[in-house]
Amino acid sequence: MLSGSRSARLFICFIVLCGLSALGYAFLQMHLLHYYRFLTLLVITLVASRLKLKLPGLNGNMSVNLPFILIAVVELSLFEALMIASTSTVAQCFPKGGGRPKAVQAVFNVSTVAVAVGLAGLILQGRMPVPAAWLSGSLFLVLAGATFFLAQTIPVATIISLTEGGSALRIWSSIVHLSFPYYVLSAGAASIVTTASQHWGWKALLLVLLVMFGVHQSYGLYFGREETPGRPIASAKAAGTE
Repeated sequence: MLSGSRSARLFICFIVLCGLSALGYAFLQMHLLHYYRFLTLLVITLVASRLKLKLPGLNGNMSVNLPFILIAVVELSLFEALMIASTSTVAQCFPKGGGRPKAVQAVFNVSTVAVAVGLAGLILQGRMPVPAAWLSGSLFLVLAGATFFLAQTIPVATIISLTEGGSALRIWSSIVHLSFPYYVLSAGAASIVTTASQHWGWKALLLVLLVMFGVHQSYGLYFGREETPGRPIASAKAAGTE
């Protein structure tokens, strides 16, 4: 990523500044902390971040930590959600076989997820103007999930276009093709858990982890059979990929 054009380096700096701004805002707005809930979600999200699989056409991996990041955005403070998202993204960047992650790529990944969490959190907190038709809790969650999706995938498609060439729109379309079902599943799981956790508590989180483990295994079997050749379209984190 460092070998990219000046435009690519400037874009990376812009995303990093946006990520730092999101973190700074969340820190200034920090109020009551949910220690037990925070630690439970952090541990489960870290476990999920290590469940990675290779997707065809993506020069990277996808993990199944997204539902838990969305749950953190809904149930915790913005600062806590950012801590969980950032920590799990760093953990996801470490190769399975050992070694260190690429520093610039890791910083870009963390900054991208910080921006996505920040924007989704602002919507859920009612700090961003939305149409009156979105004033129900469920529709707010849908809007926040859509915002998270766009804030994650558009910067990735842009940086790939700047560093590797090609149309950013075409690259974004390819990323959406692979990751959109995963986002829909993750948003649905987050919505269910935020309701079920009122009765089941942390057991609902473990249930989702088991479900996402099953999804991880299914994706691995499917893409293992359907591996498609061709030039990789991504080298950075997209939709939970690294």
